[in-house]
Amino acid sequence: MKISAFDIRLGNILEHEKGLWRVLKTDFVKPGKGGAFVQIEMKNIETGTKSNTRFRSGESVEKAVVEPRTMQYLYADATGYVFMDNENFEQLILSADLLEGQTGYLLPNTEIQINLHNDRPIGVELPPVVVLEVSEADPAIKGQTATGSYKAARMETGITVMVPQFVNAGEKIRVNTVDGSYIDRS
Repeated sequence: MKISAFDIRLGNILEHEKGLWRVLKTDFVKPGKGGAFVQIEMKNIETGTKSNTRFRSGESVEKAVVEPRTMQYLYADATGYVFMDNENFEQLILSADLLEGQTGYLLPNTEIQINLHNDRPIGVELPPVVVLEVSEADPAIKGQTATGSYKAARMETGITVMVPQFVNAGEKIRVNTVDGSYIDRS
């Protein structure tokens, strides 16, 4: 299925240069001169090599035909991340390499879409927004609340998110899973 270069999202699986590639990062660029383009960081699923590729605004890319299956994330252990199929209750273990960049948004008992290509797990599509609890945050600096300044806060999953000064430890916030940015308090 062909999709526009601007519709490529984190976690998408693309067929590019005779291989399957998982999108790790997208950056939309509109330079002063010339047309807009999308800079995509991808990782080959079979070989593990990374590539930075630039797609112009008019280009389209082949999105891999995958079978989406809704599974529940259970827990992580030394072998990997354990998911349970909601239909037949079979468990599936995915390695951290397959979930690169997405593990910080996984909470136990969360439903996640696992993508299968020829009955082989090739990636995960996270919900666009997750609610995470702030485990550590620096105290607000007096007088900084009105300026729109941000501070680093560690979430319960271990990732760091830049949050406004008024957010404190113990609060729950909504985080964008595409770019890891703060949306609002939950």
